[in-house]
Amino acid sequence: MGAFLDKPKMEKQNARGEGNDLRYGLSSMQGWRVEMEDAHTAVIGLPQGLSPWSFFAVYDGHAGSQVARYCCEHLLEHITSNPDFQGGTEPQEQPDATAAAAAAAAAAAAVAAAKEVAKEPEVEEPSVDQVKQGIRTGFLQIDEHMRQISENRKGGGTTDRSGSTAVCVMVSPQHVYFINCGDSRGLLSRAGTVHFFTQDHKPNNPLEKERIQNAGGSVMIQRVNGSLAVSRALGDFDYKCVHGKGPTEQLVSPEPEVCAIERSEANDEFIVLACDGIWDVMANDELCDFVRSRLEVTDDLERVCNEIVDTCLYKGSRDNMSVVLVCFSGAPKVSAEAVRREQELDKYLESRVEEILKQNGEEGVPDMVHVMRTLATENIPNLPPGGELASKRSVIEAVYNKLNPFRNEDTERLTPLSWKQGKGKSS
Repeated sequence: MGAFLDKPKMEKQNARGEGNDLRYGLSSMQGWRVEMEDAHTAVIGLPQGLSPWSFFAVYDGHAGSQVARYCCEHLLEHITSNPDFQGGTEPQEQPDATAAAAAAAAAAAAVAAAKEVAKEPEVEEPSVDQVKQGIRTGFLQIDEHMRQISENRKGGGTTDRSGSTAVCVMVSPQHVYFINCGDSRGLLSRAGTVHFFTQDHKPNNPLEKERIQNAGGSVMIQRVNGSLAVSRALGDFDYKCVHGKGPTEQLVSPEPEVCAIERSEANDEFIVLACDGIWDVMANDELCDFVRSRLEVTDDLERVCNEIVDTCLYKGSRDNMSVVLVCFSGAPKVSAEAVRREQELDKYLESRVEEILKQNGEEGVPDMVHVMRTLATENIPNLPPGGELASKRSVIEAVYNKLNPFRNEDTERLTPLSWKQGKGKSS
């Protein structure tokens, strides 16, 4: 569940990069949560001779950040270095501690290997089936290794009860592999529409519920044993100790769903990976429409990601928020007409805020909540689709602060949904 702050922490961690005909940007923000438990990975050019391949991931931790951070640093190497991914003949259904330890040692060199990847000779690429099996093995392998680490620490008096969802994408020259374990989500926008999106692993899903019950558990208040809100995750070892059941048959499974999608150079636009703090307040179509509208006014992918997390905060998200945006060459381009409309919208909002403040002059300066509520009742043209008025909060707030320099900042901090009529989706 998690505790909340009196004010959201809006400082962001950003990164950007490009290569393999891809561009990416990312943004991560703590928000209202007491701790930041998200992590992320972005690698252009993979080791093991796979320089034309790329890997991106978002990890949404819970009950601590240890598992999310460990996966951020080591999951990719567990995937690419195991024999299944490389075409080994003997699948590793349940890797033992020795194999896991060996893979972990190899993982320590992952970053350096990625830097040297351009110098490696090209090798025959793995088949689709090899990639899928290798990804599955990598997830089971890293989960078992983290269990060994946790048990060793338990002997010293400490136990890690944290867990993490993982949503990843591996991009090869021919395919996009979507990888999901938990309720973070990834999607592909193609030819102006949502072409694919991952399915959330929730305890109420029929197949997930059946596995939970077969392991002796129950689903109460849409949670595993009334406690955990996801049915698949890495870590969470308190839910993985049912004797006589394999790793994928436990109350909580570390097994990912992997979907291979053939690339379409002419139509593929962008990929979005995000934790549930984003999806709690924006539907798939809404987020795609919003991203598309932002790409028409800026080619700065960090800025687009920052606008996504800020908009979700103002829409009412109470969770940590992380988003990775990966753009193909066919992504929307900056349009002079779209830029003009955006500038006109900003000027209109600035003038309306000034008018609202003047109209209430005799009664004293209204607070920001009043300003936002007033604007929310109006039919304002050209608001960004999907983001709507919430996406323009920063513009409105900037002119409000300029015209009201002696405001009481403690009373002006926006409470999620406080200015909206009706209720949003709660987390």
